[in-house]
Amino acid sequence: MKLLLIDGHYYVYRSFFAIRELSNSRGEPTNAIYGFVKTVRRMVKDLAPDLAAVVWDMGMPQRRVALQPAYKEQRAEMPELMRPQLTFIQNLVPMLGFASLWLPDTEADDLMASYAVAARARGDDVVLATNDKDLFQLVNGNVKVYSTNKTDLAAPSDTFALLGNESVRKKWNVEPGQIGDVLALIGDNVDNIPGVDGIGPKGAATLLNAHGSLDALLADLDAVKNERVREKLKAARAQIEQNREMVRLDLDLPLPQPLDALGIHPRWPELVAELEKCEFKSLLAEVKAEAGAAGVITAPATPPVTVATVASAALPAPPSAASHSQGELF
Repeated sequence: MKLLLIDGHYYVYRSFFAIRELSNSRGEPTNAIYGFVKTVRRMVKDLAPDLAAVVWDMGMPQRRVALQPAYKEQRAEMPELMRPQLTFIQNLVPMLGFASLWLPDTEADDLMASYAVAARARGDDVVLATNDKDLFQLVNGNVKVYSTNKTDLAAPSDTFALLGNESVRKKWNVEPGQIGDVLALIGDNVDNIPGVDGIGPKGAATLLNAHGSLDALLADLDAVKNERVREKLKAARAQIEQNREMVRLDLDLPLPQPLDALGIHPRWPELVAELEKCEFKSLLAEVKAEAGAAGVITAPATPPVTVATVASAALPAPPSAASHSQGELF
């Protein structure tokens, strides 16, 4: 079996900023909706997964906030034009055929990690569609990262790459399991996690390769040859150890749905009706053709229901979804 796990907020944001000024005849923004639907449909064609789910951020783990209260506080507010589209997309995901998964006070990367570990334990292959650096720690023979970043593509004509052990080693200069140690040293500006001053990814990889592991490095800092680096590491030791806990993934969270419940089952009539509200012509034609091939007859949408109306009737939200911030719901 092959399981595809999609980082929901990442792809909504990516779609929103990649496509500009797309709206329906009522002036309702639809750029993020269009990009998201096209992207996840392309993933299914590229990967042919047996199981799939879109995973959402829903607040932050208290253990991280307790360690570093400034965690992610620098993130910008969600653009106003994205808010109704995010809700519309979250309602649309089950119609596309995917499970929509989240847990209160939990980030998507932790829930994706827990699903990946559970799937790997029973011998499934896992593909993580994400740009989250933390999740590269999980890459092994059964777990790969789906990427469309140009720097990851083997050839200019490629549309995607599956990053496995070799790709991650080339990208990070360490084994996948050591990426958490790299992040403990360099921090993560995106998440507002401070690193050791003057140490970047290459320097961190050099240190880890020379000493074997972060534990070995911290156990014998006097063995670091460069005096300036040695003193910086000594001064930042507590920060490094705290960072390691910050980037540690939760691997044993309760799974909102069992793995075998993540089959891909599009709800064609509902999906067509929703996409008609967005007025997507070519995309709608593709979906209708697939529905017809599946033996499903779809009826036109019933006007005048709008994107805004659907967006206001949100999915039943977990308790912490009161306000929105970039990449999060909390």
